[in-house]
Amino acid sequence: MSLKDQLMADMKQAMKDREAGKMRLTVIRMVRASIKNFEINNKVELDDDGVLQVLMKEVKMRQDSLEEFKKANRAELVAQAEEEIAILKAYLPEALSDEELKEIVAATIAEVGAAGPKDMGKVMPKVMAKTKGRADGKRINAIVRELLK
Repeated sequence: MSLKDQLMADMKQAMKDREAGKMRLTVIRMVRASIKNFEINNKVELDDDGVLQVLMKEVKMRQDSLEEFKKANRAELVAQAEEEIAILKAYLPEALSDEELKEIVAATIAEVGAAGPKDMGKVMPKVMAKTKGRADGKRINAIVRELLK
């Protein structure tokens, strides 16, 4: 079952759940709208990888909002953002641990033959391609910087 089909099935289930699935329904509708907008704007039909990218973008937006809500002491908005992030993360593949990520980065550095921080541009795209949706770009960047010192 593709991610789009899974989102549609979950949306139908959330509709049936009424009050219990209200937040889930809202989040799924927002994500489906983002997917549809991307497809319309780029005149392309998204596959699972494309849908994954949209989901990751949605999670990132909510994480950025979460930080701002925490700074402004808005507890109700923090709780809402955390719930939305949890719903979205259910559709993402399991995140890599720091150890697994370090192994992938170290293998990529050896594969590319990177010697120092100036070779970061060679390493980052390959690592991003290998981790696809399983690690945040900031985490990857930090680990690459650490290993290339």
